[in-house]
Amino acid sequence: MHEDELVALLREQLLGTERPVVRSGVERLWKTGRGAAGLALSVVGGRLRGKGEGLAAADVRAVSQLVSRLGELKGLAMKAGQVLGYIDPTLPPEIRGLLSVLQTASPASPFPQVEATLRAAFGPRANVLLAGLERQPVSVASIGQVHRARLPDGTGAAVKVRHPGIDEALQGDFRAAGTGSSFASVLLPGAASSIRGFIDEARTVLLEECDFSLERERQATFARLFARDEVILIPAVEPEWCAASVLTTRWMPGQSFDAFLAANPSQEVRDRMGIALFSFYIGTLYRHGLFHGDPHPGNYAFREDGRVVVYDFGCVRSFDSATVLAFAALVDAVRADEAHGMREALVALGARPPGDAESLAMLRTLLRGFFAPLLEHGPRPVHPGAGFEAQQILRDKRFLAKLSLPGRFLFLFRLRFGLYAVLARLGAIADWSALESQWATEARGGC
Repeated sequence: MHEDELVALLREQLLGTERPVVRSGVERLWKTGRGAAGLALSVVGGRLRGKGEGLAAADVRAVSQLVSRLGELKGLAMKAGQVLGYIDPTLPPEIRGLLSVLQTASPASPFPQVEATLRAAFGPRANVLLAGLERQPVSVASIGQVHRARLPDGTGAAVKVRHPGIDEALQGDFRAAGTGSSFASVLLPGAASSIRGFIDEARTVLLEECDFSLERERQATFARLFARDEVILIPAVEPEWCAASVLTTRWMPGQSFDAFLAANPSQEVRDRMGIALFSFYIGTLYRHGLFHGDPHPGNYAFREDGRVVVYDFGCVRSFDSATVLAFAALVDAVRADEAHGMREALVALGARPPGDAESLAMLRTLLRGFFAPLLEHGPRPVHPGAGFEAQQILRDKRFLAKLSLPGRFLFLFRLRFGLYAVLARLGAIADWSALESQWATEARGGC
């Protein structure tokens, strides 16, 4: 079977399956620690990494089974699979393709549970919403699933319903020894066992994702900030059909990232999309002290009118003006390759830069990887391995302990390295250095 057909079949099978979230602490501990998560680290992270194309059928079956198990668990296990599927350039294309299914598909929560959630949120009014709700979800993610619906006034809508018990399951995952550390290590290899703050940050962010009232506020904020943008579209929130467990927005479909690439868009279109995504994920940090920390390809869709829709505002972090200024100073220091400036900026960000020569050399490499596209002037594509050397340095626990990075760096690293992977696949060409430097300059003048 062709790779694309296999991915499509696996996605269809998962979306057509109903299975409640596993809540039992003992069962999750066994399945996450000894089953799916262990398989992710050993099969995907070890034996298959670095292989060329043409994997054996047994390997493909093993990864397909892994995807199904991670999707069944939701929570940390599924998040880890999503990250592995797009951020690691050493994985074979077949493996990345299968893991990419987790960005939008997994076994759905049974529809009677969905119905009960809607009735608990809206009381008798739920009947009106249920009348226009499609039973099979169009997307099932780690925290909730999305059903297409028609609101009473005829408006097309996307109704995102939280998986019953997912918050309880996540809390159990983080209580289990080593599970939270393993997940944080996928986002930032090796770091979790060295820096407790990364685990705390991961716990905070993922539990916040369970609060759809908070996501509603964040999505409304981003919709306001990008209301006049020529490329980025943020679906409008339908507030009367929102609750802590339900988020309803306008229906705004589009092509998936893989389908968009398969259509072989022109270089002009690739560039336009790449600049828009870079501006959304990086520029917003400098301009508004906000960043959407989850750039995986399942969170946006490409429309025929030349615009890109961004979804899922559960993972959003904010910084005060002093932190934004410190990042702007770090940009200048890295571009100038000025060690003293890098140290000062990191101290302002709450880190503790080491003083020995070996660690300083590693710090330089880490920062140059973090800002990789910034170091080359003029229009150019993002290299597929951008930031990979920095990711390798992050595996050095001794160095990370010396550096003592604040926990908030966890999702900043995921944002950077994940976005670089997306832009590399997109093949967009732009002067990334000029763009980020411009935003940093604006931040210094506006804060």
